Amino acid sequence: MRPQLSLAVLLSLSLVGFSASTAEARSELARAYRVIASKSFIDLTHSFGPQTPVWSGFGQAKMTPAADPKTHRPYTIKEDGFRATLYELVGQYGTHVDPPAHFDEKGTTMDEIPLKQMILPLIVLDDTPYLSQDPNHAFSVADLDSWEKKHGRIPRGAWLLLRTGWSKRTDPAYYINLGDDGPHTPGFVKECSDLLARDRDVLGVGVETVGTDAGRAATFDPPFPNHYVMHGSGKFGLAGLCNLDQLPPTGAVIIAAPLKIVNGSGSPLRVIAITPQR
Repeated sequence: MRPQLSLAVLLSLSLVGFSASTAEARSELARAYRVIASKSFIDLTHSFGPQTPVWSGFGQAKMTPAADPKTHRPYTIKEDGFRATLYELVGQYGTHVDPPAHFDEKGTTMDEIPLKQMILPLIVLDDTPYLSQDPNHAFSVADLDSWEKKHGRIPRGAWLLLRTGWSKRTDPAYYINLGDDGPHTPGFVKECSDLLARDRDVLGVGVETVGTDAGRAATFDPPFPNHYVMHGSGKFGLAGLCNLDQLPPTGAVIIAAPLKIVNGSGSPLRVIAITPQR
């Protein structure tokens, strides 16, 4: 009977240990939540509608009442007890994410994005001092070197955002800033995109403009160089962000959880930053 008794004792002790470790894990999560809840939450997402600025190669969104497919009568709360809206829009609309599949046929699609890539450390570069001298300024390797001398090397796997103040432009035409030779917007030079993707190994970059490229990107070689570099390296892009002026250069956390679209090559999403200051 002793071997059986010993086995029972060992099993009991194991269960006690398991229970204790589970309780400790729950306690850690509870403490982590209390810390998070005590911080500031910053919404980096624009509300969007049919008039939201979009790249000229796409069209404006259409938002209409959803209707019965047989009668084509729109559902209403009065007649049906509910209402619904039909949305017709490109994946790259409003505040949105570009996965690698946006530019790479074999790249990660929306439904393949790992959960752990949706909550990450946040780095914010400030392009506004340069824009006061050149409204079309593209962040360069020299600019990045200057930032790192002040704030430290950019950590691997972080989301990197470029603050430009562009999101404060309320006139859609001014936001797109389209000239006779194409749009005039800030962004990154290709060499800086190369460094961020391959040497700093960021998860991706985010911007306040409609796309992650600067200026007349369609005419560059290669076309849309930041898209080409980032997505070709398995990286992501966030576009149409706002409130970046409320973020510190380092120390914040970003939550960017997109729709899980089968074979999706882009999607609007809600982006939230958690910052240390209260």
